[in-house]
Formats: sequence, structure tokens, C-alpha cells
Amino acid sequence: MTRYAPAPPKSPIAAGAGELVPLDPDHPGFRDAVYRARRNEIARMALAYREGDPLPRVSYTPEEEAVWRAVWEKLTPLHERLAAAPWRESAEALSLDRTRVPQLADVSETLRAGSGFRMIPVAGLISGRGFLSAMAENVFLATQYVRHHSVPLYTPEPDVVHELVGHAAGLFHPDIVRLSRLFGEAARRAGEATMKRLELAYWYTVEFGVIEEKGELKAWGAGLLSSFGELGDLQRHPNLVPLDLEVASRTPYDPTQYQKTLFVSPSWDRMVGDVSDWLKTI
Repeated sequence: MTRYAPAPPKSPIAAGAGELVPLDPDHPGFRDAVYRARRNEIARMALAYREGDPLPRVSYTPEEEAVWRAVWEKLTPLHERLAAAPWRESAEALSLDRTRVPQLADVSETLRAGSGFRMIPVAGLISGRGFLSAMAENVFLATQYVRHHSVPLYTPEPDVVHELVGHAAGLFHPDIVRLSRLFGEAARRAGEATMKRLELAYWYTVEFGVIEEKGELKAWGAGLLSSFGELGDLQRHPNLVPLDLEVASRTPYDPTQYQKTLFVSPSWDRMVGDVSDWLKTI
């Protein structure tokens, strides 16, 4: 899991001169010069940020704001029906604006006051170890760009929708905060082989975790909760298996497709206990 790392360009024209964020030819914004310039503009803001500085504020365009509203329009009824109760409680406490893209600086300050976590911008490329290790210090590294307007309900890599709707919304809940810290601490201890397993465990829990709640499947993973298509298909998923961290941490995935396997815990408390216990063995 190299988070925020776009796939390597497949053709000589994939990256222009001085481009900070090369896009794969399959990316929805690959042939959109305006979008690519915008991605680089936001990336430069993140690269210029230094610890202790005010977090950069992005003046989102009307087109980007429209994407944000479109996502919420589709996700809100799904969250009401399919999101786990602890995540919904956390999301209600954070209370993200659904009409305009919230500024990372404002969300970070709200999180810091409520749970101790804060958010710091990243331009693009960052390793799984770098991403997870930051959480040991209550830091969530987040992108600020918006997915391409042509497909508002899809993104091939994490964008501000995923970061805020999926992750930040859950970081008010003490259990998610504690698990995030434990992942960070484990990442700082892990050797290379163990790190690969840790990244896979994170993927199948914090990103795509599912629990049973009153006899029904509910999502708590950020990847599911920020993906209209994937969340909507949750209860019809063809391969739901009981959460076993030893198995999950050895199960590869393809981030460009819907997940072939989802791991399900019988309850929220059981999930928290099982993930916590496994991380403490790293």
C-alpha cells in the first residue's frame, strides 16, 4: 500500500514538463490539461507547507464544489442505511459541511479539540510506512485535491472526499482513534516483511472494514464509506468472510477495482478487540 502514489505513466506523454502529479492514462483527468494543472497547483501548496505553519487553504472552484455536493447527495442515504453506528455518531460530531468542501485547516482544528488528532496536507507520493507512522503522533496525512468532475462518484486514488468523508468523519470516535494510533505505533516497529502485512491489515479494516450490527452488514471502513458504488453493493457482495487478521494481512488487493473480498467482524467490540490484540503482536 503506497498511499497516494499514482500508477507509473504508461506512455511518454503521461507527465508533462515540471508536472508534480503524473497521472496514469486510465485516470479520468489524464487528458484534461486544466485538471492536471490544478492538481499540480494544490500539490505545490502542500509541498510548501512546513510544520508549525498555518495549513494551506484551497480556494475550491464551483466545479469542485459541485463534485462535493454530488457525492453527499448519493452517500447520505447510504450512510443512514449501511454505516456502522459508531461511525455515524463520529460523523455527526464532526458535522462536515455538505454544501462546500471544508478546509483541511478547519477540520483539523475541530478534530484536534475533539479527539487529539490533526490533519497535515501531502502533495501526492507517500509510502505506506510514512502514512501509517504519522498516526502514532495523532497525525493524519491527507490530500486536498478533488476528483475529476467527469466521474464525481469515482476516484482511482484518495482525494479530499475520501480523506474527509471517509477518514476524518471517523476520527472523532475513540475506538477508531485508538486503532489508528496502534497502527502507527506498529508501523514504527515493523520490519519490511511485517510492514507489508500491516498495510494489508489496515486496508481490510480501517479502509474496508465491515461489521455485523443487529444482524445486518454495516460498513465502518473509510474506503467503503466514501465510495457510492462499493457501499451500495455491500449487502450483495459475493465474497464476505470472517475477519481473520492472519489471513487478511496476506490477502493482496487491487485498488483500482471493487474489493474481491471483504472481511466481516461479528460486532464492533469484537472488531476493536481483535484488531487491537493483533497490532500489539507486531
